[in-house]
Formats: sequence, C-alpha cells, structure tokens
Amino acid sequence: MNKPIIIGVIMDPIEQINILKDSTWAMILAAQKRGWQVHYLQQADLFTRNGIVYTENRAIKLIPGQDPWLELSPANTCELSEYSAILMRKDPPFDLEYIYTTYMLELVEQQGTLIVNKPQSLRDCNEKFFITRFPQCTPPTLVTRSASRLHQFIQEHKDCIFKPLDGMGGTSIFRVQSNDPNKGVIIETLTKKGTTSTMAQCFIPEISEGDKRILMVDGNPAPYALARVPLAGETRGNLAAGGTGKGVALSDRDYWICEQVGPILKEKGILFAGLDVIGNYLTEINVTSPTCIRELDRQFELDIAGDLMDAIELRLPA
Repeated sequence: MNKPIIIGVIMDPIEQINILKDSTWAMILAAQKRGWQVHYLQQADLFTRNGIVYTENRAIKLIPGQDPWLELSPANTCELSEYSAILMRKDPPFDLEYIYTTYMLELVEQQGTLIVNKPQSLRDCNEKFFITRFPQCTPPTLVTRSASRLHQFIQEHKDCIFKPLDGMGGTSIFRVQSNDPNKGVIIETLTKKGTTSTMAQCFIPEISEGDKRILMVDGNPAPYALARVPLAGETRGNLAAGGTGKGVALSDRDYWICEQVGPILKEKGILFAGLDVIGNYLTEINVTSPTCIRELDRQFELDIAGDLMDAIELRLPA
C-alpha cells in the first residue's frame, strides 16, 4: 500500500492572504485536488531538539466559494521529516530568522524530504544578485558599495535604476538621471554611506509596457507572462507599488531568456521561480515566494500550481 502524500506549507498567517490573488492558495488547492493531505505551518512553529526538527501543524482544507473558506484542525506536533514534501512559501524579508529556517529545512532534506525550493538555493540565490549569473540576458548592471563607481555608472548610461539587494515589492527603487541634483544623497542613502552594496542598472524604457513576470516550473516557463504596468508617472511595475497586471504571450526573446536560466534553476533545485523581464532584459529572478499564479490561471485557463504538483510528484518515492 502506497504511503499517503502529506505536504507541509510554511507561509505567513493564512487569515491575512488575499484568496483572489494568492499563489500559495493555488498551490494548496492543487494539492488538495490530488487527494493529498496538506498541513499549515508558520516559521514560529518549527523547532529543533537534539538534531531533530519538529513542527506544530494543523491540517488545512480550503473551501472555495464559501465563507469561511478554510477549515483548520487542532494543532499537533510531528517531526518535519514525516512530510513527503515541504513548500517554503514564507514571504520576505529575507532576514536571519529566514536563514535559520533554511538551516532546519536542510536537516530535514538530508533525511529525504523534498523541500521546494531547495534550502541552500534559497540562501545562495539572492533575487537581485542571481541575475549576474546571466550577463547575456541582463541590461548593463553594476553591484557595488562605492559611491564613485555609482556616479561613473550614471555618467556612462545617463538614465539608471538603483535598487537595494534585499528589497521587495518595489521598495527603495530609484530612477536616477545624470542631471538629478539628488543623485548624491540617493547613493549615500542606498549604500548607507558606503557600507552596503547596491545594484545599478541601465534604465529600460520598455517599462512603460510592463515588467513581465514569467513563472518557471521545473525549469520550464508558462506560455504567458503577467505584464505589470506602472501607474502614470511611475517607473515601478510591481503590483505592490500600484501597477496593474495584464497577461501577454511570451516573445521569442522571453523564451530565449528562459532557455538560458531554466537549466541552472533545475541544477539548483529551484522548482518554482519567477523571472522579471523588462523589454528584452532579465532584471530579477524570484525564488522565495513568487506570485502571479492566480492572475495567469484566470486569464488563460492555465493550471500552474497543478504543473508544480506534477513536478513535485515526479520527485517523490514511488
């Protein structure tokens, strides 16, 4: 008799999610449809004792179209290695607590439990810096804490985007032009007076057409992207910064970028990722908790979360 498949999902408080847009909701529902058991976990529920990782958990059942839309069982304690697979879907910030959680997940991974995404890769693949692995796909890019190098970059390219390496949702992203009287204070602020590395990229005018989020499952792209179009007068397409999303078919260039990145994602055990593409250029690779599943599924009758569950099932013991 086959062992039942039990999936643990580490996420933010579920009562705070937007069920119309949340990608983790889609993943839980896709697992449910396969008859898999799903348990709801939070970072604070995990603990390690004598080298064994345990968790407080609650079985979860989603009930679309009803209010309330979920059922949670009473809390129980189990070893994390009892799960067939664990989805790490905790949103940033990527802080020390996040890193400590990856240490625990790595212990569990060593005991044979599949972790999505691989804990080491969650630590190694900074969502901004990871693009430097693919210079053939990116706009001119500089990472430095040196104010003089950043000033030189502005003079060379005239129109630039500056961003912190640990930001999310469009926070602290600046467009800086060579005649900007505030460029010195922007550099000073982002680098914290030369103590923190910052990313500079050449400004891409095609941002007016949207910052495309391409979802990758097991190294392969969904055939459509969500183009997040900035508000008028804004340079950030992030939905969290007020952008609006519209579905678009992938271009030949998009597929080429995916062909460059996909094999490395597979090599690193990153089963689910979100590539951000503006115009012809890769600008970020999101590996912690990529979103936009629900929007693309609705517009194009896709089942991206189902594709992810298929990839997970292929990696589980027979």
